[in-house]
Amino acid sequence: MKKVYHLSTCDTCKRILKEVNLPDDVEQQDIKTEPITSTQLEEMQSLSGSYESLFSKRAQLYRKRDLKNKDLKEEDFKNLILEHYTFLK
Repeated sequence: MKKVYHLSTCDTCKRILKEVNLPDDVEQQDIKTEPITSTQLEEMQSLSGSYESLFSKRAQLYRKRDLKNKDLKEEDFKNLILEHYTFLK
């Protein structure tokens, strides 16, 4: 099954979903109300090549926690994404 992950509160996501006009067989998952699972994240990682590539360094929590000054590993990126949806690009 095909699936699109999005934020229902994100204007960019709303605009893109409206423009793309997804077929009925594509499932939509709002990651704010239905968090991604570890299995889903692992599938994304296998497509992208790394958890870091899925990680948003623009998230407010990234700056608030001063994560730029920490030596984050792949497992750290994975755990942070699973912890809070804003870390997913």
